[in-house]
Amino acid sequence: MKINLFRYSIPVGLLVFLVACSTKNNSFLSRNSHALSTQYNILYNGQIGLDKGVESIKSSSNDNFWKRLPIERMQINEELTAEGKTKNQDFELAETKATKAIQKHSMNIDGRERNSQIDEAYLLLGKARYYDQRFIPALDAFNYILYKYPNSSKIYEAKIWREKANMRLGNDAVVVSNMSRLLKDQKLNKQVLADANALLSQAFLNLEEKDSAVAKLKLAEKYTKRNNERARYRFILGQLYEELGKKDSALYSYESVIEMNRKSERKYVIQSQARKAQLFDYQKGDTTAFLKNYNKLIADRENRPFLDLLFYQKAVFYDKNGNQKLASKFYNASLKKATTDEYLIASNYRDLGNLYFKEAKYPIAAKYYDSTLVKLDVKTREFIHIQKIRKDLDEVILYEALASRNDSIINIVSLPEAGRVMYFENFIEKLKKEDEVKRIAEAELQTKLENIERNSKTLSIDPAIANQNPGMSVRKSPLLPPSMTSINQEQNTFYFYNPTTVAFGKVEFKKTWGQRALKGNWRQSSFNPTAISNIASTDTINSTLKSEGDAVAESEQIIDEYTTDFYLKQLPTSQKVIDSIAKERNSAYYQLGVIYKEKFKEYELATNKLEQLLSNNPEEKLILPAMYNLYKIYQITDSVKAEAMRNSINSKYPDSRYAQLINNTTVEEASLVGTPEGIYNKWYKLYEEEKYFAVLEELDGLINQFSADEIVSKFELLKANSIGKLKGLSAYKVALQYLADNYSNTEEGKNAQEILINQIPFLEKMDFNTKDTKNWKILYRVTTKEDNSTKAIEDKIKKFITTNNGQGLKYSFDIYTGKENFITVHGLNSEAHARNIASLLKVNKEYKIEELAVVITNENYKVAQINKNLDAYLASIYK
Repeated sequence: MKINLFRYSIPVGLLVFLVACSTKNNSFLSRNSHALSTQYNILYNGQIGLDKGVESIKSSSNDNFWKRLPIERMQINEELTAEGKTKNQDFELAETKATKAIQKHSMNIDGRERNSQIDEAYLLLGKARYYDQRFIPALDAFNYILYKYPNSSKIYEAKIWREKANMRLGNDAVVVSNMSRLLKDQKLNKQVLADANALLSQAFLNLEEKDSAVAKLKLAEKYTKRNNERARYRFILGQLYEELGKKDSALYSYESVIEMNRKSERKYVIQSQARKAQLFDYQKGDTTAFLKNYNKLIADRENRPFLDLLFYQKAVFYDKNGNQKLASKFYNASLKKATTDEYLIASNYRDLGNLYFKEAKYPIAAKYYDSTLVKLDVKTREFIHIQKIRKDLDEVILYEALASRNDSIINIVSLPEAGRVMYFENFIEKLKKEDEVKRIAEAELQTKLENIERNSKTLSIDPAIANQNPGMSVRKSPLLPPSMTSINQEQNTFYFYNPTTVAFGKVEFKKTWGQRALKGNWRQSSFNPTAISNIASTDTINSTLKSEGDAVAESEQIIDEYTTDFYLKQLPTSQKVIDSIAKERNSAYYQLGVIYKEKFKEYELATNKLEQLLSNNPEEKLILPAMYNLYKIYQITDSVKAEAMRNSINSKYPDSRYAQLINNTTVEEASLVGTPEGIYNKWYKLYEEEKYFAVLEELDGLINQFSADEIVSKFELLKANSIGKLKGLSAYKVALQYLADNYSNTEEGKNAQEILINQIPFLEKMDFNTKDTKNWKILYRVTTKEDNSTKAIEDKIKKFITTNNGQGLKYSFDIYTGKENFITVHGLNSEAHARNIASLLKVNKEYKIEELAVVITNENYKVAQINKNLDAYLASIYK
């Protein structure tokens, strides 16, 4: 009997396929079928997605080499983590594939997984979640491998990844414990050893145990098979050695990165060169070798992406060696090559600012510091430090300009008449030369613009021709610079947007009208050839132009700024005005001396200003403070001069508080009763005790006494606050405005200005309202706290509260105007409650308070205290 095998092959094949696809059948065919499908289909595609996502993290991560690098590149993005959703499609794909492998190919039969690839699927799932910054779900996946697959070939890898997730969750002590146990108990291959030690090192760093971190990171660097990891570990080791103060070890680590050359990413090599430069000994180091090395690095085409950093380090080299010109050149070159390194840009601006500061070019330095602050992180100490310097520079710029101007005026006034004339003649001669240079430059520019205009007209396409060929674009003139467009370009429809047209218009205007000042009635004294051309022949025009043009040119040569009378008339003649200018100049010198000494520690500059002040015959009140500040500077810079200044103060001013300061060396200055700080602290303490009236009575005298001291602005602020407490908002506003206007460069003046802008308008809007609240008060008008009638009312209220078991009530003595104040009862939850208590206090024989009780809400009481207008409130209530 002949059997048709083909007839049964299809059903048999289908049966075999179904048996192989079953996840419930523990057969050789099923196990291997599902394992192959899992490994070479689902997990393969998932791993591709994971690898792609990891590469995107590496390429997008911008390491901040100015800080210690983290051992693992991936950094947590708090904003993205807070969203709680997938951020990367590649990791989403990897997670989807891992989930699909587990759901469709898991063969959990009799409590045991028969598909040998499912542990790989869980590992892929955990990694995808980890890189997606969902660390708790990732931890679950890794823990599942350890729990269900203890014999997995990936068990050590899973343990390491579990601890990485633990570390991201802040469990560093757990990581140290588990990784130490793993390294101690198991034999691991080299790469697993490297990963485990690297993880352990990061955990130690998180715990601020740097020595242990260094030991583990050295092992990780030793065992890793990946060159990029080795370069990163060596660079971080160098940073750690720097932090530990081991300069030689740090240099060795950086040199080992440099020796890797192309085996390392280029950024590690260049950053190692920069770190070596930062550790370079500018006093004893080989400067020739340094420059040779950096010139070679700059010339290397491979280093072009890092020229900003290389130029910066070269600038620092010149800066440290005192070559300010070359330092400035390379700082600017670094800025021109700047990439995405914000801190490097900020460093260039900062160091340029420091250069100009040293040269006493404060306005320019201030601009560079402004640019620095824009690039710095506002949360850093450096930002706060530079911000403070920038604010202090405002004072320096103000006082330097004031001193320079007044010095110039006084010097010129002191010259004889002939000397003044000669001075201004020299100045005018210099001014004419500068104006001539400008005129020539403008003429050359006009000629160039005319040529450009002519060429653009010649080379531009005729509009009629362009219209005949709609598809033809209007060609830009090849002679125009990139910023200029041909006059036929349609996008510049408004002629003022076309620089060529504007330039041509300027040239035509000057041809017609000549050079004209920007002021009213500019045409009255000018010659208009266009108007004449309508009534005269060409010859007539030419002759008229020549004759009248010469007359106009002759008349226009008489320019006020070119005459000595123009300047001589502006000089002060009154001795009173001259003395006022000298007084203002001396005050500026004193302020500059103190600022340089206290805020910038620039003792040479401070000495120059204070010595110059003393030579200018200043007011008596400036002499002693200037001498004392010079004494303090000389103690640092010149002990001989310090002793001489001390003797001078003791001989000329033996009873002064400054003599006490220099002779009582064992006592802290601020603790002496006679110092400005000690006196201020005394009165501020009284202010805190609410003795506003007593404080206000003394402040005017103290302000006059310390008028030359920086602390005077503190007294002014104390005065303004005391006025506000006693006289209300309007008087407080006036006092703050005075402080802001007259002490604008002090911290107190700036605070006053801020209060005027941000708080006063809000307080001015506050007004009485009739809204019922749950917070009421009872007021009794009294005089001073020591008055007998005040004490009597206080005793009666205290007795009432004690007798009635408190009822949640309490009382206080509140300042109102100093002469009129309140005993205030608090803790009343309604108007009815307040009036009932007031009635009891008035009619009950045990208390019997005769004074009028004012019942008021808490909010209205605040308004009355702020504006001192309780009478207005009572008038509105009882009208």
